[in-house]
Amino acid sequence: MEQTYDGRGLLVGETLVVADCHVGRGTGGELEFPVGSGTDMVERFRGLVERHDPGEVVLAGDLLHSFRTVPRTVADTVAGLQAACREAGARLVVTPGNHDTMLDSVWDGPTEREYRVGDTVVLHGHEAPESEADRYVVGHDHPTIEIEGQRRPCYLVGEGQYRSSEVVMLPSFNKLNAGVRVNSMSAGDFQSPLVTDADRLAPVVWDEAARETREFPPLGEFRRML
Repeated sequence: MEQTYDGRGLLVGETLVVADCHVGRGTGGELEFPVGSGTDMVERFRGLVERHDPGEVVLAGDLLHSFRTVPRTVADTVAGLQAACREAGARLVVTPGNHDTMLDSVWDGPTEREYRVGDTVVLHGHEAPESEADRYVVGHDHPTIEIEGQRRPCYLVGEGQYRSSEVVMLPSFNKLNAGVRVNSMSAGDFQSPLVTDADRLAPVVWDEAARETREFPPLGEFRRML
C-alpha cells in the first residue's frame, strides 16, 4: 500500500497517521504548555487533513502527555483535533500509548490497541504487536537526525525490522518534544521493541519549506558519511 510523508504525518492509502501529540507537554513551571502551542498543533493537523482528505485518521499513541492531570486547555486541543476530522468527514481513531492513562477523560471515540489498514498495522510501539502485518507504523521514540550540527525530526524506515516486516517510525507531532538523536543509536537504545536492527533504519526528513522529503541512506551507512 502506498505511503506518503507530510508534515510529521504519514498517509497510508486513505488513512492519515500521526503519533505522539503529547497534548499538554510544557516547558516547566506552572504552564501545562506555552501559550499558542495547542493552536499550532490543531492548525498543522487541520492542514494535513485538508490536504489529503483521508477517510480516517489514526492517532498512534501518546495523545496526552501528563499521567495525572488533564486541564481544560488540553481538552480544548483534543476537541480541536476532533473538530478538524469531523469537518472533513474523517473518522478519528486512537491507538493508546503509555502516556494515555487518562485518555478516557477527554476521549470517548473509537480506541484500538492496534489498527489495521490493509497490510499495515498502526500502533504506538511501546509494546510488541499481537497482529501479523507486512508493515508496522509506530511512534514512541520521537526520532531526530543530526545533520551538519542541526537536529531535524525524521521518520525511520526499515525493512525486516520486526518479524521480517517493515517498520516505519514517525516523528513526534508535538514540536515541543526535542526527540532522541538517532545518529549513533543501536537497536538496544530504542524504547520500541519493534526496532531490531538500527543500522538498517533509513531516515526520511520532511522539508517544510520545500514541501518535499529528503531521504538518506540507512543509519549504518549514513554514519560513515558524517
